[in-house]
Amino acid sequence: MKNFTRDGLVFDVRDSAETGGDGPRGTAVLLHGFPQDSSAWAAVTPGLVDAGLRVLAPDLRGYSPGARPSETSAYRLEVLAGDVLALMDAAGVDQAHIVGHDWGGALAWEVAIRHPERVSHLTVLSTPHPAAMTWAMSHTTQALKSWYMTAVQIPVLPERMMAAMVRRRGLGRLGLPPEQEASYRSRLVTEEGWRGGLAWYRAQWLRPLSGSISADGPVTVPTTYLWGAKDAFLGREAAERTGQYVEAPYRFVTVDGGHWLPEKCAPQVVEAVVAGVEASASDSSGGDTPSAD
Repeated sequence: MKNFTRDGLVFDVRDSAETGGDGPRGTAVLLHGFPQDSSAWAAVTPGLVDAGLRVLAPDLRGYSPGARPSETSAYRLEVLAGDVLALMDAAGVDQAHIVGHDWGGALAWEVAIRHPERVSHLTVLSTPHPAAMTWAMSHTTQALKSWYMTAVQIPVLPERMMAAMVRRRGLGRLGLPPEQEASYRSRLVTEEGWRGGLAWYRAQWLRPLSGSISADGPVTVPTTYLWGAKDAFLGREAAERTGQYVEAPYRFVTVDGGHWLPEKCAPQVVEAVVAGVEASASDSSGGDTPSAD
C-alpha cells in the first residue's frame, strides 16, 4: 500500500510489502518524530525486513500533504492514535510491533496505553513514558531542556522564523546525517511545512480542556525503551523512571548516541525491535530486565 485514508485525510506510507518484504514474522509500524518524516527509518527498515517483518512507515498527520488539517485540536494524541489504528486496519493488521521516536514515541506510548490489544510489542526511542516526563518537568532540569515547547505556542511566528532559518542555514546544527538533513529541509523551507509538526506541540496544551484523560497510565504490553546517553533534549532522570510505568516485561537500553537514534544508531534500533519480536513470539513472561549498554 502507498497510502491510506481516514476521515477524508490521505496519509502517505512506505510499505516494505511493495518491494517484497511481506513480513512472515509480523508487521512493524514505525512512527517518526519532529521534524522528521518516514524517511527517518531508511537505515532501520532493511534490517527489520531481513528479520522477516513487514514494515509500515507512514508520514504522520501534519507531514503528509493530504493530511494537514488546520484545527489544532485535530492533533491531540488520542486523535493521532486513531490514525495508527486506521493504518493497521487498512493494511489488514490486527496486531503490530509499534516503534516510535520523539513525538512518534509519545504516540507509540499513547497507542499502547489506550489500545494494548493492537500491540504485540512496544519499542520507544528517546521519549520517556508520559508520566515520567511529567514528573521530570517539575523535579529535574527537563523543563529547561524543553523550553522550546513553550516558545512554539505563539501563533504563526515560530513557523515563519523556522522556515526563514532553514532557507538560510538548513538543519545542520541539529546534528542530522546529511542525507536526512536534506530530505527534511526540502519540506521545511515553507511555513506550511512547519505548521503540521508544530501543531503536535500546540495540541497537547489543549489536553486539560479536551475532556479526555491523558494517556499516562501503565503500559501492559512488553516494552523496550532505548535512550541515547548524549540526548540533548530528553534527560536521564525521566528515562530511568520510565520502567516504573510498565507492568509487563520491560527492557531499558542505553546507547552511546544522541537524540537521532533511527538515523544514527540504526543497528541498535534493529536489534532492539527484533529482540522484542522474538520475545513476544515466544510469549515471554519474565519481569523487568536490567539496563543494557
